Amino acid sequence: MYIDHRAGHLLNNVSLYLYCNATRVIRQSILKIAETDFVRSAIEEQANLSAFKEKPTPVVLAGVFAIGFSYIIGWPAIAALGILSVKLHDPWIVIIGGPVTYGLSHLVFLLGMYLSGAVYSMIFLRWLARVSMEKLLCWANR
Repeated sequence: MYIDHRAGHLLNNVSLYLYCNATRVIRQSILKIAETDFVRSAIEEQANLSAFKEKPTPVVLAGVFAIGFSYIIGWPAIAALGILSVKLHDPWIVIIGGPVTYGLSHLVFLLGMYLSGAVYSMIFLRWLARVSMEKLLCWANR
């Protein structure tokens, strides 16, 4: 069997070229993202999760309860409708009830996010942006 070593050398050069270009594009993208106001302010202000140490308000607790309740009335309720539909030999129970129950579940989830999610989501996202971008910037600047 004859192996052309020149073709392997050419393939290695092409692979190296593609790797270097991809790395350059990723580094440039990281630096561009780091220039955004959101990331810059999160890094400058040393965004942290200290707000999660405080006792949650009743509104936040109601929101968390609504989110949890939405999971209960989501797929388990639809599965129960499916079982009921099979037992009663009436497919319309799940055909109509399934989408209605799923829609209600989604609305309850959105209510929960509205009640509890906005403030805490922003705190978490700022912290996540700071931590991840600090690590990515260390890699991009080496």
